Amino acid sequence: MTAGLLARLRAPLAARADLGEALALGWVALSPAELARRPIRLDGRAAALGDLFDLSGEPRGRIRFEGDLRLADRLAAGLGEGEVTVDGSVGDDVGSGMAGGTVVIRGDAGVRAGAAAPEARRGMTGGELVIHGNAGPAAGTRMRRGLIAIRGRAGAGAGATMIAGTVVIMGAAGPETGLWSKRGSIIALGRISIPATYRYACTYQPAYLRLVLTRLHTRHGLPIKPRHLSAFFRRYSGDLADLGRGEILEWTAK
Repeated sequence: MTAGLLARLRAPLAARADLGEALALGWVALSPAELARRPIRLDGRAAALGDLFDLSGEPRGRIRFEGDLRLADRLAAGLGEGEVTVDGSVGDDVGSGMAGGTVVIRGDAGVRAGAAAPEARRGMTGGELVIHGNAGPAAGTRMRRGLIAIRGRAGAGAGATMIAGTVVIMGAAGPETGLWSKRGSIIALGRISIPATYRYACTYQPAYLRLVLTRLHTRHGLPIKPRHLSAFFRRYSGDLADLGRGEILEWTAK
């Protein structure tokens, strides 16, 4: 991303920061000075985004964060528009409840990426969340719509209690992936342990999946290989302990 706003962390974070309000509705049209006044929480106290970041550039619906944000939580929570890039790792609840736009993390993400807030009935309802590193536990829980792609490993419970949407995991998937899912698709390109409440349905080549994976490669640079595009996938239906209309698609070299 070469145009738009740049938010450069002034100094390493010494305490957890809650950035959940920084990119609330309307942020795409704000100047650096206006965005710097957006409220955040730092170690539980009221602060402003400009207290932590030097902001520059022109508002073009894009922002890039530079610096170690592993202690920065709720970045892009509820995001509805624009493109957000983090050149590094980020903390917990990134993209929590996002409804639109794109978030790209060029490092690792903490727990509950793209998931529902503790008090919310549903999580992500739209947009794309792409994590180039590993994701902590509970990514995409209670997800309603949208796409989450994880290049590395996914922690326990990815896609748990999904209502709909798609989660693509290129690395190993942690235990209890897709548990209590009602609908939605989990695409496993790496190792996965299928929950006991899922049942094998068939082995086939999903036509739509080729389009999803090609988009992730061309737009986001994920290392999708020809073997992924031409592969067969084992389809498991579940979670049969709930509505049971979801699926796990497990890549196979067949």
